[in-house]
Amino acid sequence: MLYAFRTNGDRLDRLAPEAAPDTAQWIDLYRPQPEQVAAVEALGVKVPTLADMEEIEISNRLYRDGETEVLTVMLPGVDAEKRRSFGPVAFLLTPARMITVRYHAPRSFETYPDHAGLTSAGCASPLHLFMGLIEEIVSRIADLLEGVGRALDKASRELFEGDDSEDLLEEMLRTVGRRGEELAGYRLSLLTLERAMTTFSLSLPQRAGAGLKQVVKAQTRDIQSLVVHTDFLTGRVVHLTDVVLGMVNLEQSDANRTLSVVAVLFLPPTLVASVYGMNFAVLPGVNQPHGYLIATGLMAGSALGTYLFFKWKGWL
Repeated sequence: MLYAFRTNGDRLDRLAPEAAPDTAQWIDLYRPQPEQVAAVEALGVKVPTLADMEEIEISNRLYRDGETEVLTVMLPGVDAEKRRSFGPVAFLLTPARMITVRYHAPRSFETYPDHAGLTSAGCASPLHLFMGLIEEIVSRIADLLEGVGRALDKASRELFEGDDSEDLLEEMLRTVGRRGEELAGYRLSLLTLERAMTTFSLSLPQRAGAGLKQVVKAQTRDIQSLVVHTDFLTGRVVHLTDVVLGMVNLEQSDANRTLSVVAVLFLPPTLVASVYGMNFAVLPGVNQPHGYLIATGLMAGSALGTYLFFKWKGWL
C-alpha cells in the first residue's frame, strides 16, 4: 500500500490514491508492491527491502545516500494476522519529503496524521514531520509501558493477596513471562530510536533552526527516561518471576513433605509385617490363636505412635 500526505498549514491531508507521489511531503509505504516501489524510486530515492531493513549491522540501518538520510528503527506493532510483533521501519529523509517503509502496522502511523498539528515539531518541513512522527512513536511506547506496569500491578495483587493454587501460579508465570518478552522488545525499540536520534542530530545544525534542535533534545531525553523505566519494569518482572517460582517450590515442598510423612508412617508397620513374614519355625505368637490380631495391633500401634510423635514435634 502507498499512502501519500501533503501538509496543509498545521495538519496533514491524505492525497487520493491516483495523486502523483511527487506532490506529497510524506509517503508511507506499507508492505509495498513492486509498482509502488518503482513509483517512489522514480523520485530519485532507493527504497530498502525488508532484508536490508532487518540487517543487524548498524551501518546498514543508519546511513546517508546522497541527499537522502536513511534511519531504520525497530518498532512495536501488529503483523498481517493482527498479532503483536516487532519489526523494522525505515525513514528516508530527503529535502523535499519524508518516506517511510514498513512491513507491519505500528499504531503510531495510524494516529499521527490526525495529531500532526498537535505535536511540538509541527509540519513545517519533512524534518519537522519526522520529529513529529518520532514524538508520536515515543508517546505510544510510553502508553505501552504503562500498560505493562498496570498488568504487573494486577499480577502482584493476585499473587500476594489472592489464591496461590498451582493453576494460578502456572498462569501467573506465563503472564509475567509474556510481559518480560514485551519489555525486551520495547527496550530494543527505544535503543534503536536513541541511536537514530543521535545520527539525525549530527547533521541537524546545518539544516534546521534552534526550535527543531530543542525538539530533538527533548525527544532524546524522553527516550532515555523510557529506557530507565523499561529497566525498572524488567526488574519487577524478575522479582515477580522469582516469587512465583519460590511459591511453586513451596507447593512442591509441601507435597514432598506429605509424601515423606506418609512413607515414614508406614515404615514401622512394614517392619512388623516383614518380621512376621520371615520363614522361621519359631516366631513369637505364630502358633497363638490370636497371633494375627497381635501382629495387626503391633502394626497399628507403631503407626499411631509415629503419628503422635510427628504431631508432638510439629512436623504435621
